Amino acid sequence: MKVAIVGAGAIGAYVGAALHRAGADVHLIARGPHLAAMRQHGVRVHSPRGDWTARVHATDRPADVGPVDHVFLGLKAHSYAACGPLVEPLMHEETSVIAAQNGIPWWYFHRHGGPHDGQRLESVDPGGSVSAVLAPKRAIGCVVYAATELEGPGVVRHLEGTRFSIGEPDRSRSARCTEFSDAMVAGGLKCPVEPELRDDIWIKLLGNISFNPISALTRATMLQMCRHRSTRQVIELMMRETLAVAHALGCRPDISVERRLAGAERVGEHRTSTLQDLEKGKPLELDVLLAAVVELADITGVEVPTLRTVDAISDLLARGVAA
Repeated sequence: MKVAIVGAGAIGAYVGAALHRAGADVHLIARGPHLAAMRQHGVRVHSPRGDWTARVHATDRPADVGPVDHVFLGLKAHSYAACGPLVEPLMHEETSVIAAQNGIPWWYFHRHGGPHDGQRLESVDPGGSVSAVLAPKRAIGCVVYAATELEGPGVVRHLEGTRFSIGEPDRSRSARCTEFSDAMVAGGLKCPVEPELRDDIWIKLLGNISFNPISALTRATMLQMCRHRSTRQVIELMMRETLAVAHALGCRPDISVERRLAGAERVGEHRTSTLQDLEKGKPLELDVLLAAVVELADITGVEVPTLRTVDAISDLLARGVAA
């Protein structure tokens, strides 16, 4: 099995190192000092499960890699429309794209079934620009429950979790999903193939849609947001509105608002990825987290006043960062 990791940052390099350990033919696509360090020393993983190093091929030239069986995307969702030059040399007719993104993916209604089958979401696929580069038929969904960070160039700190749930948009258990799952498991990770992966998407989104924008607006940690009574109430409203949209689309995420809040509080003084991006002056990945759910609310007729308010304010913040 030949795999290219496009955007081999903290998550991508961790996955690539695990697949390499399983015997897959892995190629990391990266750049800058991080690329140089991986070329010289390999991917060095520091983890509570034990430290290890994987001598994985790393390059900034996808054309030197050629067509692969699976492309694992570690890029932020707002980079997808422009990633054509990175992914096109890696594609053959059957190449799959496994996108490790938060939020609502561009393929959400591909082979969905029901009244919205095939519908495009403008917030995540503006003008079809993402689908033009990453054809929905190639997509395998992926929900990441692992937490990692780059401790330095070429050095991945694995904090917790090893689960990467994957699934086909049409809910089938395909050979390509099984192949990728088996390799991930052989590399020491959990990779269940979930027929109803959209339920997992909503479970993960329940926290991202609320804590991420609120943290960027307030500069607060998870613990601070959970323990500030009024902010906690706003987050609870956002979560309940999100669940209402999920239910209107036929999904039944198996988690309660109370359980999600309790889990977030246990995380402690953690700064969300959106807050970290804000502090670094990077674009904020809020369209797929928040704007997409507001668009889905419009499609389904669900009232989401709290989500609309936070979306309007956080969009102004995001535009200021991008300016």
